[in-house]
Amino acid sequence: MAFAGRSNAGKSSALNTLTGRRKLAHVSKTPGRTRLINFFAIDRNTYLVDLPGYGYARVPGEMKRQWAALVGGYLNRRQQICGLVVLMDVRHPMTPLDQQLLDWFATTGKPVLVLLTKADKLSRSQAANQLQKVEAVLRKHYPGCTVQLFSSTGRLGIQQAQDIVTGWLSGAEENGR
Repeated sequence: MAFAGRSNAGKSSALNTLTGRRKLAHVSKTPGRTRLINFFAIDRNTYLVDLPGYGYARVPGEMKRQWAALVGGYLNRRQQICGLVVLMDVRHPMTPLDQQLLDWFATTGKPVLVLLTKADKLSRSQAANQLQKVEAVLRKHYPGCTVQLFSSTGRLGIQQAQDIVTGWLSGAEENGR
């Protein structure tokens, strides 16, 4: 299973929270620290993959193009990926880069979970409004996606996301991936 999203969307925090391991992925205050594909062993046969962030990090354009090629190629070629968790800051969801990422992965036919992170930064009504907007876009353009509000610090949506991730991983084990 792979995790992807814009730089500063909270991928490392989500990885740590969903696995219950406080220091599995390094959490940095500086966006764009994940520059390579990182593999985290959950057990002997199960890995979570942290893909480089995109869009926000202050790096040269050439490096951003290299990241796009790396991430897009990885998502389309790795048969072992059982699903993709896309993290989007609830305050800035569905950017053109988010949509490009979803386009790359849509061709695989595998499930996608969109976590609208940092939901604790908005009021409940604002967060619910953002959720509805993203659900509408996903229904129209990416029908294989599910979406939910999520906050590592606010402890929101964690069990729901863990249940989905666990289901994908057990399905992958049954299929020999």
